[in-house]
Amino acid sequence: MSNETPATDQAEAAPERAVQHAFVLKEADTYIVMDGHGDVGSGVDGLFHHDTRMLSAFVLRLNGSRPSLLSSGVSRDNVYFTANLTNRPLPVLGSTSTPQGVIHLERKRFLWDARMFERLRLVNYSDQPARAPLGLRFAADFRDMFEVRGQVRPQRGEFGTPELAARGIVLRYRGLDAVLRSACIDFSEPPQRLDADGAAFEVTLAARGAWALYIEVGTEPAAAGAERFREAGVLARWRMRARQRRGSRLLASGRLFQSWLERSRADLALLTTDMATGPYPYAGIPWFSTPFGRDAIVTAFQTLWIDPMLALGVLKFLAARQAHQTSSFRDAEPGKIMHETRKGEMAAVDELPFGQYYGGVDTTPLFVALAGAYMQRTGDGAAIEGIWPALVAACEWMERNMARHPGGLLAYQRGERSGLANQGWKDSHDSIFHADGRSPEGPIALVEVQGYAAAALLAMAQLAELRGDDRAAHWRQRSAEVAEAVERQFWLPEQQFYALAVDGENRPCAVRSSNPGHLLFTGVPKPEHATAVTQQLLSPAFESGWGIRTLPLEAARFNPMSYHNGSVWPHDVALCAAGMAHYGERDGVVRILDNLFEAAAYFGMRLPELFCGFERQPGHSPVAYPVACLPQAWAAGSVFMLLQACLGLRVDGIRREVEIVHPRLPTDIDHLRLLDLQVGDGRVNLHFQRIEKERVVVVARSRPGGPAVNVKLRV
Repeated sequence: MSNETPATDQAEAAPERAVQHAFVLKEADTYIVMDGHGDVGSGVDGLFHHDTRMLSAFVLRLNGSRPSLLSSGVSRDNVYFTANLTNRPLPVLGSTSTPQGVIHLERKRFLWDARMFERLRLVNYSDQPARAPLGLRFAADFRDMFEVRGQVRPQRGEFGTPELAARGIVLRYRGLDAVLRSACIDFSEPPQRLDADGAAFEVTLAARGAWALYIEVGTEPAAAGAERFREAGVLARWRMRARQRRGSRLLASGRLFQSWLERSRADLALLTTDMATGPYPYAGIPWFSTPFGRDAIVTAFQTLWIDPMLALGVLKFLAARQAHQTSSFRDAEPGKIMHETRKGEMAAVDELPFGQYYGGVDTTPLFVALAGAYMQRTGDGAAIEGIWPALVAACEWMERNMARHPGGLLAYQRGERSGLANQGWKDSHDSIFHADGRSPEGPIALVEVQGYAAAALLAMAQLAELRGDDRAAHWRQRSAEVAEAVERQFWLPEQQFYALAVDGENRPCAVRSSNPGHLLFTGVPKPEHATAVTQQLLSPAFESGWGIRTLPLEAARFNPMSYHNGSVWPHDVALCAAGMAHYGERDGVVRILDNLFEAAAYFGMRLPELFCGFERQPGHSPVAYPVACLPQAWAAGSVFMLLQACLGLRVDGIRREVEIVHPRLPTDIDHLRLLDLQVGDGRVNLHFQRIEKERVVVVARSRPGGPAVNVKLRV
């Protein structure tokens, strides 16, 4: 997901340390990117709030040098970062030096209520007293996220004069948007030296003695101390755990696979922000820690079967931000659903259109399709009634758009050069092309977007029938027409595959790609065409051994190190697998899940936004893409969509039933329990047990005292 910056721009702005080697914390609209020492000081590092870097440097030194790193990590619930450090030789009172490794320095940090809380704790394990001079260098450049990513601005705002106090300092910047932004750094103890560049503490440790310092960084001054640290930490952990406990629970027999499930659930909780409209998953850290439309909808689809509340939060948030006016600068038209929103200075002064931007052709049909899937999953007619005007407006926009394309297709063409050139999920500048490598002229109709449109219109027809709306027949007919247009205009008989896109002159971009895998997910292709696409996506041309590449080896722009032209995106892989499962494929889906699971193991059970599409080699790990977001919401959600595809499970909340068709379990997983699955007003536990290599039995138990859930099993 390059969104507003092409992959080439990201490479030029590459940080000194690859993103996958960073540590991150997030809470609401605040997040921090740091190294293993807990230092902020290179590349994309920083403490960010509302798309602005509040701290660009925060570097700790012990006696003027960097402490030795023993270990560091983020807690399993993604709340606390802890670094364990020790001294190099230090001067001892009345002696020459302290032996290395006798002073333990712990940095413990978390975020809460738009603030960073940190505790520095030193313990002297020597039988001699020691001096431990601590120095903290800090800086606040107040750069917009787009500047951090490499955007050059002709003009910036003005920095204010630092304001010093006995136990803190305030750094300020007034942007071109006239907003005064402040970074307030406060200490529980008065430093011996404090100025605009840093603070120094002359710490004397008794033999076997200890010392602690509490630090807070926020937009307002505070009285940092132990009590505030403890209270805020309890609240941060409680809120994070509440997010993780929402929905059903999954328990697998394999410990490593269970670790992947838990890590993915924890990452989704980390990225989810509690809005007034409900929970909303931000796209990813560091580049996209903000609401995106497409990413959130796909994440909601991935987790809909186990946590429908996330989908409801996404639907309500996006409905409230639907476009009502036309703006070529923001690629907005009445009825369109938001692609992205930003809160930084550059967006506020319209240097870029992303304050509230609508340049995504697929977000609007996906929004409608998600509403239909949510209704089927939950039977929550009241929620659908609440967003019904937004759904109608979205369909009206789709039909107006299709009327403008010569082939009657849903297409995009940016309004101004400041917008995205390509407006599907592969939105980097070079991701859509003809077979000979030429870039197509717009408006461009992507193959998967037609599937989304057909699914959206069919969903609207079904929703309209439930509420007695006489427009149901029209939407059902329009859905059938779009599905027919896909077969007529995109199918390539000689390749037995669908074209990537159709250009503004109604010519197909005869390129094989992973995009038709999404088309399978919508159920649009004819069965024989679906079989042909599935076989090719599972072939070595696409399947790298770690996952399905976005392009096959023969494509004119194939590059396994590119952003969209040959890399592996976990969410893309999951959608392809879900599409295959829709048409009955199981062996290939299990193999895809196994491969991505093995890739996750190399990435510490946290799948990145994408990784390189090199062919798997024995004894080698997957190759990381250096500036991929980590964590990324739809990468974290991929395991749940893949698992649902293997299980062949579908929940119908309207009929209060669960259908399970030809269930399979991942290799080496002998049993899986799905606990507290809500189905309408009933709840059920499901136990999947392998009894033969490819045979799985299911035991279902409805919650005692509640309404029975009907479980249909087809093996």
